[in-house]
Amino acid sequence: MDNSFYLKNGSVLWNGAFTPLDMAVEDGHITALSRGHHNEKGLPEVDAAGLRVLPGFLALHTHGAAGVDVNAADAEGLRTIGRFFASQGVTGWLCSVLTDTPEQTLWCMEQARQVIEGGPCGGAALLGVHLEGPCLSSEYKGAMPEHLLMHTADAELFAKYQKASGGHVRYTTLAPEIPGVPGLIPRLNAMGIVCAMGHSGAGYDQCAACVDAGVRSVTHLGNAMRLFHQHDPAIFGVALERDVYVEAICDGRHLHPGTVRLYLKAKGYDRVVAVTDSIMAAGLPDGSYKLGVNDVIVENGDAKLPNGVRAGSTLTMAQALRNLMAFTGEGAETVSRLMTANPARLMGWAGKGELDVGKDADLVLLDGDYQVARTVVGGRTVYTR
Repeated sequence: MDNSFYLKNGSVLWNGAFTPLDMAVEDGHITALSRGHHNEKGLPEVDAAGLRVLPGFLALHTHGAAGVDVNAADAEGLRTIGRFFASQGVTGWLCSVLTDTPEQTLWCMEQARQVIEGGPCGGAALLGVHLEGPCLSSEYKGAMPEHLLMHTADAELFAKYQKASGGHVRYTTLAPEIPGVPGLIPRLNAMGIVCAMGHSGAGYDQCAACVDAGVRSVTHLGNAMRLFHQHDPAIFGVALERDVYVEAICDGRHLHPGTVRLYLKAKGYDRVVAVTDSIMAAGLPDGSYKLGVNDVIVENGDAKLPNGVRAGSTLTMAQALRNLMAFTGEGAETVSRLMTANPARLMGWAGKGELDVGKDADLVLLDGDYQVARTVVGGRTVYTR
């Protein structure tokens, strides 16, 4: 089978430390971890000498890469993004659909469904859809088109999107102050959608009520939201105080490295999720690009709207890992949790995010400079340098 092999001589991230282990993979799953060479079934061998073997990175918040914008991507465009992501160590991702017209959003759902249900596509696996909006604050819209934002929550529209996607909408961002959002959260949870809050000017009490209603995450904490104030700590205070996950864009632009360290000190290394919020310019030079309906200008790798508002990033997950190591002084065995185990737990992907017997064989192999040498999805090599 082309999704079975025996990985030898690697340094495998296992139980929180890099350990010299061999790994047997059969039918896309890890079936054995052993010290020494025990390829008893004669599986095809992969020599990982000099490489670190980690769980594949999981990208929960991205609007595109490699010249493809998610909102305009047909099925082949989504596969193109997935192939680029594989070169950056990503084995699974959610396509983030920026607030758009209902018609265009429904079209995006159908494209995503084709890719998700179409089987292996030679790159990172598309695992679902992230709807960023439309129930977001006009005041903290960031790059969201204001005329398309929804000012009253509509469960039926979300149900329509979920049906069009084939049940693959997995994640959504909501602003707590939009009328109807607190009551919408349990209904979305019942549809299998993990709810995050963000793009919000809501006060502390409104945000806390949404956590009580079932919100499990905060979208790019610190960006496009009301900031902390001692008299009303708002969404920022709830995010740091309550037991929710927080997304962090670790490009050094959206958040100061000290801010990332603050999140880690407040939340621990088990509740922060590294995201890129990347746009179609990721992997490409400076120039003019699109983000949904927006024009975006990238200068020195920094993506902004013509009015100067930052609009996503050009960050990759592989660079986010290296950035986190630089920001914290910690090794990959510690900071990689932010892009492996943590997103897997948030999304309920029990087979992903760690390396152990029975888990999915979703792997990234890194060289001594933490550059991607090989990426494996479901036991199939989808990228080699």
